Amino acid sequence: MLIAVGTTRAPKLEALRRALARIGERAPELAAATLAPRDVGDVAPRMPLSIEALLDGSRARAEHALALVRGEGLRPSLGVGLEGGLDIRERDGARRAFLMSWAYATDGATGAHGCGGAIEIPALLVEAVVDRGVELAEAIDRFAREHDVRSRQGAWGVLTDGMIERTASFETALLAALAPFYNTGAFTRSV
Repeated sequence: MLIAVGTTRAPKLEALRRALARIGERAPELAAATLAPRDVGDVAPRMPLSIEALLDGSRARAEHALALVRGEGLRPSLGVGLEGGLDIRERDGARRAFLMSWAYATDGATGAHGCGGAIEIPALLVEAVVDRGVELAEAIDRFAREHDVRSRQGAWGVLTDGMIERTASFETALLAALAPFYNTGAFTRSV
């Protein structure tokens, strides 16, 4: 089995490898899949700021990766897209932002989203990203006083002091998005 993946980022690819390994007992063909990562960064917003943008971005990445790999003459069984970003909420004059990780898996006919949870981010990061237009990757580097945080623990790791890292968040999102492909009975039975 070949899976087209709409990213070349190491933490996201590691999340997919981990998710596939966990699925192995239920769907050995998924666990043994070969990954075909492709850079599809041009199909999604640089910094999604809503759940809608996160959902659209993860789907666009999966569908574009699937089309690219098929266009190369290969026959992937699935396309997978991952998208991280913020969901901005305003209520009674207060603004809050939640960092979220989303995944989308599709075979070209059927598709499903999965979420890796959410964590509220500090007001200083909200101001940098939303008000000043700084990309979260740059803002979290400054905040953590580190370089290239997103290639390691990610904002998740910084904000949870290593309890939940970026890879773990995406792994959860992938397990949820892939569920219709490894637990088909739950998605096809009638009620």
